[in-house]
Amino acid sequence: MKTGRMLREVNPVGGFEKAAAVKDIVTRLNEHIETVMYVGDSITDVSAFQLVRDAGGLTIAFNGNSYAVREAEVAVLSDNATVTAVLADLHNILGKPRLLTLIRKWALRTIEESGISEPLKSRFLRECQRKFPRVELITRRNMKKLVLESAKFRQSVRGEAIGKLG
Repeated sequence: MKTGRMLREVNPVGGFEKAAAVKDIVTRLNEHIETVMYVGDSITDVSAFQLVRDAGGLTIAFNGNSYAVREAEVAVLSDNATVTAVLADLHNILGKPRLLTLIRKWALRTIEESGISEPLKSRFLRECQRKFPRVELITRRNMKKLVLESAKFRQSVRGEAIGKLG
């Protein structure tokens, strides 16, 4: 079955449905959850974050609210989603441990030397000329700060009413 078709057939509304969808996709692809990189932004992603993280996969809060940042391993603050494609490509090339090492050194030069595909690298570099996306590992030390900064960034990108959604 083609992945695009499979994704049209999965209709997760939120919460447990998203975790169930991850399990279903992994099963259909004959993969393992530890190979998954899950990106979410709100309370409806908590169950999927927990499933993927507990299995050893990678969890990323993209402009996440407090629930997402508390459950994810990586926080991304960006005004465009190309950074998630970069992280997915690097996750595929490097694997989770080496990607986490790269994220600790997150900088323009790191991306330029990372080995991602040239078309993706060119697009990313072109799009981040205005503002380089922030990508940071979430730790106990920085979690409170990242929760506040991500919420503020989320509101600035999405507007106040939508930015406050769970």
